[in-house]
Amino acid sequence: MIKRLGDSTLMFLEKPSIVGFASLVGKKEAQGPLKDDFDKIVYDMHLGQDTWEKAESALQREALSLALQKSQCSSKDVDYLFAGDLLNQCISSSYGLKDFEIPYLGQYGACSTMVQGLIMASVMVESKASHKSACVTSSHFCSAERQYRFPLDYGGQRPQSSQWTVTGAGCCILSDEDKKNAPKVFRATVGKIVDLGVNDQNNMGAAMAPAAADTLLRYFKDTSTIPSDYDMIYTGDLGKIGSKLMYDILDKEGFDISHNHKDCGVMIFKSDDIDVHSGGSGCGCCASVLCGHILKNVEKQKLKNILVMATGALLSPTSIQQNETIPSIAHLVNIVV
Repeated sequence: MIKRLGDSTLMFLEKPSIVGFASLVGKKEAQGPLKDDFDKIVYDMHLGQDTWEKAESALQREALSLALQKSQCSSKDVDYLFAGDLLNQCISSSYGLKDFEIPYLGQYGACSTMVQGLIMASVMVESKASHKSACVTSSHFCSAERQYRFPLDYGGQRPQSSQWTVTGAGCCILSDEDKKNAPKVFRATVGKIVDLGVNDQNNMGAAMAPAAADTLLRYFKDTSTIPSDYDMIYTGDLGKIGSKLMYDILDKEGFDISHNHKDCGVMIFKSDDIDVHSGGSGCGCCASVLCGHILKNVEKQKLKNILVMATGALLSPTSIQQNETIPSIAHLVNIVV
């Protein structure tokens, strides 16, 4: 049963269980401190394919295959599949997942896609429209750079506010079975489009921070909770600059999350030896950290009540070329055990 809380938060009374989850990352991401939390490290950036886009499709295939294996079910057991990526028309998902023959609903929330898919899969399971649903997403540094910025051969200089697109993928299998010690989705808040006029594609953190703050404030209001009620509050890929801006916005509203907040884009590359400027980004950033480090700690009950909020910049190559501002969004889930 789904109960509405306040203006925009859903509460899942039966709490869909995340019965299987898997994550993959590339070799650069494996140089960070979370290396041991990922299910698979891909050292060949091409993944045996002849284009970067096909390589990203391979990331999604492998993530879904691993998650199915870990949940001890087959593709035939999954009623619906929610997937998306950063590329035009979400081709990494549609080409990568077609052979699974699972009813498919494509998603686009930019870097917020993992949590968007998690919310949609939870709604399907909680409403009894599905026994099992899956959500998966990915990003690849080389495919994203080619689409949004410059060909890699160009060698363009990146300002300090820029972020590095994560090569990685993550997948969750949600079920209506009450699996012991499985992470469960308890509440969810769908983000609103927020645009405060930032138009610098090399400063995504500044564009997304207002959307993150807006979603968090609405969630706290709807649930009558405060930051200290949660073991940890994770954001997807605000990076160093975006996280600081979010703190400033929340502080003006009387909320301090600095003591129990971590950003996946900062966590995945947190090393002095890896120069990624403001941090990581991309659909695969939140997806790989969530389906690796975060959910493993929830499963072990090191974390029992967390918020995971993925942020997305809703731009396109066309909008950037036309010097439009960058609308952003942030979706949030409350995961418990």
